[in-house]
Amino acid sequence: MAEPDTLARLEATIAARRGADPDSSYVARLNAKGPRKIAQKLGEEAVETVIAALTEDRAALVGEAADLLFHLMVLLVAKNVPLADVMAELDRREGTSGIAEKASRQI
Repeated sequence: MAEPDTLARLEATIAARRGADPDSSYVARLNAKGPRKIAQKLGEEAVETVIAALTEDRAALVGEAADLLFHLMVLLVAKNVPLADVMAELDRREGTSGIAEKASRQI
């Protein structure tokens, strides 16, 4: 099982590689293409995760979920949104019904 700080380590690695040579770093290559491309890639990974879930192939779902989390982290770093902010929002929502939380959002 992964350590609790796996996402924090991933965030640091992504931040460190963000400005690297795009020819040697996938993270740098994505960042060189900008947030739109990163968001597009995240969307593709989300669709692949859904497909894996629907095929009931556990290994595929695990792999696609990892890809999805990775690309989400790349996007968060690119947009200067610390993982701690996302975790704080999850903490804020803890213990609140999903229905009640969604109803409380201003649309």
